[in-house]
Amino acid sequence: MKLIKKMLSLGLLISGLCSVSWALASDLPDLGEPTQSQAKVSASISVAESLKKDAVCTKCHDSSEVKPILEIYQTKHGVKGDPRTPSCQSCHGASESHVKNADGKATRNKPDVVFGAKRGSSGAYPPSEPKVQNTACLSCHDKDTKRTHWDGGAHNVNDVACTSCHTLHTAHDNVRDRKTQPEVCFACHKEQRAESKKISHHAIGEGKVVCSDCHNPHGSSGPKLLKKNTVVETCYTCHAEKRGPFLFEHQPVTEDCTNCHTPHGSNITPLLKFRPPFLCQGCHDAPHGSETPVGVNAAGKQGGFTGSTSTTNTGRACTNCHVQVHGSNSPAGGFWQR
Repeated sequence: MKLIKKMLSLGLLISGLCSVSWALASDLPDLGEPTQSQAKVSASISVAESLKKDAVCTKCHDSSEVKPILEIYQTKHGVKGDPRTPSCQSCHGASESHVKNADGKATRNKPDVVFGAKRGSSGAYPPSEPKVQNTACLSCHDKDTKRTHWDGGAHNVNDVACTSCHTLHTAHDNVRDRKTQPEVCFACHKEQRAESKKISHHAIGEGKVVCSDCHNPHGSSGPKLLKKNTVVETCYTCHAEKRGPFLFEHQPVTEDCTNCHTPHGSNITPLLKFRPPFLCQGCHDAPHGSETPVGVNAAGKQGGFTGSTSTTNTGRACTNCHVQVHGSNSPAGGFWQR
């Protein structure tokens, strides 16, 4: 009987607490819709405002312009469902004097920021200074780690504008397409274009290798805008079999691949700067006929053999014998012969 009374008392207490909680909740202010719904409403408002801003420009500018303006809506810069998507004014500035044309000029004042590499590529107006153009782009894109070294990079120092390489008002940006990227780079780097046409070359023309596989055009901590800190690190990303470590290392290999190779192209295979034995003799400064033999990996005159140069320097090709020029793991590979 006592147990039943305790259970009844507990039930009355719980029901009383629920009634109080409901009463208190009914007096609380309305906090609005759930967060997800609020986000959808906010995004809709943002899209409407962005389209309204764009309409100020697109009521005059359309695909009949020098640049097909409306094609920007086929790119990431025109995806209005993304709140990060810019409006025309985000890049070109408010440009009030251009929009209002208070003076009634036949040719309106230029927009605040005009993009283009040179006059004639931007319609009736000369392009703004490269630093002004790049500041507009970096207002969004400076958060990307690939652009950390843009300041002080070779392209920035030489006043190369983003639009010198990139085309925004088009569905196809040539520099971001592996098939067309080399031609964009070759527009300035003509020496590299010529080298890529030589007999021995990286497969750039064949579409297997592109400039951005090795270089970061937006800046790098390494030399020549390389993606890695050194030449050898960059080369090893593809040529991993040359990485080692080896029991016997060839010093010029570990220092810099370009001691022997020219990366963009050569008329000597495989991408060599000179033909053997002349390439090797740039460091190894005496023939095998030297009477002063030296130990393994020693610098200076290379000896160890006696006899005439014609009989020891077989076929005038060092690699006839020294086949492991990048390094050897053989206990008898001190001279990179095995």
